[in-house]
Amino acid sequence: MSEGLADYDAIVYDLDGTLVDLVVNWGEVADDAAAVFEDAGIDADGRDLWGMLDLADEHGLRGELESVIAEHERSGAQLSELLALAEDVADHAVPVGVCSLNCEAAVRAALDAHSLAEHVDAVVGRDTVATRKPDPEPLLATLRELGVEPDRALFVGDSRRDERTAERAGVDFRYVDGGPSGH
Repeated sequence: MSEGLADYDAIVYDLDGTLVDLVVNWGEVADDAAAVFEDAGIDADGRDLWGMLDLADEHGLRGELESVIAEHERSGAQLSELLALAEDVADHAVPVGVCSLNCEAAVRAALDAHSLAEHVDAVVGRDTVATRKPDPEPLLATLRELGVEPDRALFVGDSRRDERTAERAGVDFRYVDGGPSGH
């Protein structure tokens, strides 16, 4: 992974599937999220978790839904498994950021659990800014916090969503392990 990194003024990583594997049963998360809508009398059938977040915005349920999802993510962060790429985080001579679809508290919990927090200069989670990946704003917010222009940064992730985020932000991109995970 370190090949060609000297060309960049910052490295930004995705979290789940890139630096760590969160231990989260996403099916259970979706079931608990659907229950929020059921309790509110709103039909969320046929929507995935991301579609439910959009629906929550339409019906003023975002805070409640975020709370349900974040609880699972924070627990999963505590149990997360460190991935090989995480070993490189402490070795960068440039600022390091994490830009994730997970909530910011879960990102920080995972970084703390694996003693990575001291090597990360900026963290942006799903709930840090108003939009989420593949919208470029989360990645651009991470770069603003690092004080680095998009054309001087590299984003490393595991999904096509990460790749689209980088493209939309004007940031170079690399897949962890050479290809998308399918997320």
